Amino acid sequence: MNELATRYDVTSKDLAKGRNMKIGAVGAPVVLTVLPAIVFAILFVLFASTTPAAFSLLFFGVLSTVIGLIIGLTVSGILMYRHSNWTKEMRERIAADGIKAEEIGWFTKELKPLEKKALKALGAADPLLEDAYRETLASRLTATRIVRSSKRELQYAERRKQKLKYLKSENSGQFQEEVTKDIHKLSSIRDEAKLMLAEAESRLHMIEAAAMRGSNIADNELALKKLTARTAELPLALEAAKMEDEIRRELEKEPLD
Repeated sequence: MNELATRYDVTSKDLAKGRNMKIGAVGAPVVLTVLPAIVFAILFVLFASTTPAAFSLLFFGVLSTVIGLIIGLTVSGILMYRHSNWTKEMRERIAADGIKAEEIGWFTKELKPLEKKALKALGAADPLLEDAYRETLASRLTATRIVRSSKRELQYAERRKQKLKYLKSENSGQFQEEVTKDIHKLSSIRDEAKLMLAEAESRLHMIEAAAMRGSNIADNELALKKLTARTAELPLALEAAKMEDEIRRELEKEPLD
């Protein structure tokens, strides 16, 4: 598990890459528009002593500025697209070993409007409750993703099981048994994730109610630790199931070659 956790860390190099793409997306239109305009403005002042020269410099200055703007917007669009894909990749990497409270900022788009509002209000009113709320939000986000992912993996496994029924091979029976085990394992992960999701949502409501009453979070510590433990264990279990399934799919191809 430690190897898996290390594998999914977001490094400073990754963050620098994303930051550079964002800076490039914002700066490209500005630089490629302003720079030609400045260059031709200087040339205009220095060399536009006659009307034809002034007209030529003005024409090429406007033309180069427009071309620079078009190129800048194109580069900006490409970098924004790449940054969007990079962000999705980082989210998946972070979520693979369980979302932590300090990583909530990566998943703001997945928060419900009421959760965003509550998180903001708690941050201004009670830092301790905000920490508890962030921990529970991390559990809720993790559980939601696991439920969705395990449901998708279950559908794939069921399809493979159906295909194996028509596979004429000595090992088809063994493969079917292995896929059936995968289905049971994925079903267990899905059910556990659903339970964690229900607990997290219930805990969110309790913290919101505690904030309205102005109470502390001493009575919530045990439940939060339980949710945090599940947040760490379930994603790794799902990843392990996926890896086993990928290996099994490779083995299934061998009789056909």
